[in-house]
Amino acid sequence: MDDSSGEHSFGELCDGHSGKETDHSVHLKKEGDNGNFHQPDNSTSKVQDSKDNVERRVVKHTDGKPYMCGECGYRAAYKSYLLVHLRTHTGERPYKCDQCDYSAIQKCDLDKHLAIHTGVKPYTCGECGYSTSNKSYLSVHMRTHTGDKPFNCDHCDFSASHKFTLENHRAKHTGEKPFMCGECGYRSTPRANLVRHMKMHTGEKSFKCDQCDFSATQKSNLVQHMTKHTGEKPFMCGECGYRAAQKSTLSTHMRIHTGEKPYKCDQCDYSAIQKFSLDQHLAKHTGEKPFMCRECKYKTASKCDLAKHMRIHTGDKPFKW
Repeated sequence: MDDSSGEHSFGELCDGHSGKETDHSVHLKKEGDNGNFHQPDNSTSKVQDSKDNVERRVVKHTDGKPYMCGECGYRAAYKSYLLVHLRTHTGERPYKCDQCDYSAIQKCDLDKHLAIHTGVKPYTCGECGYSTSNKSYLSVHMRTHTGDKPFNCDHCDFSASHKFTLENHRAKHTGEKPFMCGECGYRSTPRANLVRHMKMHTGEKSFKCDQCDFSATQKSNLVQHMTKHTGEKPFMCGECGYRAAQKSTLSTHMRIHTGEKPYKCDQCDYSAIQKFSLDQHLAKHTGEKPFMCRECKYKTASKCDLAKHMRIHTGDKPFKW
């Protein structure tokens, strides 16, 4: 791999290197042992030691991440990490599920996916009964009980229980988005977002409802869909008892009590609780009426108004005395 693909030339690292690998190992020993060193022989173990020393020297000179992606600038500490990263650009997914059409960039992702088919969750939390198919998930889950947040931001006092949460936070300081879609140029800070995004191009919907033919690209969408079958509404308002199937719906509802109206019109002082209310209001300024009746020529800026209008044609009278 040449410099453009991320593998640095060892000879450019410092002035004391002659260009020969064995000479470089001697030079490194000089720096590390204050001049007390031995000329390496030609044995296999010594040559390997020399390679290891060169590798460590490269890491030191490149802030620990000598391998760089020529596509997006992502840097890695190990060549194997870079090779895995490159699959986000090439679209290569060598790890295939033998029970469905799912495929993954890394083996660990396939192992996690297989648990969907087997349903096996051998790792259980002793505090709350949470169970998972992945031991590392249990370790992370336990932090919700201990309050442990081992990942600290070096720019501010933010700390997180998950490494990816810290990486997402750091992007606010750096603006860096190292993961890029090779299809459309979309860039993301966390790799997980890129993986989800790629499903838009592949059409993959690996999360399937076991009660109907619905399928989704994300687990959260499937969980949301399942509430239609179960009728479950686990999120409750502490002010009035309103219940919702989704946390985001409850968050929107809470604005009724708090008076928060985050969506502001840039042409007048109107503000709204929900974005679609602002969109409908903006139509008053633009004159746009995107909702049209298929029965007649009636047009409106509001989807709700169109629904009311349609009762003229259907004869529907939902409000009865």
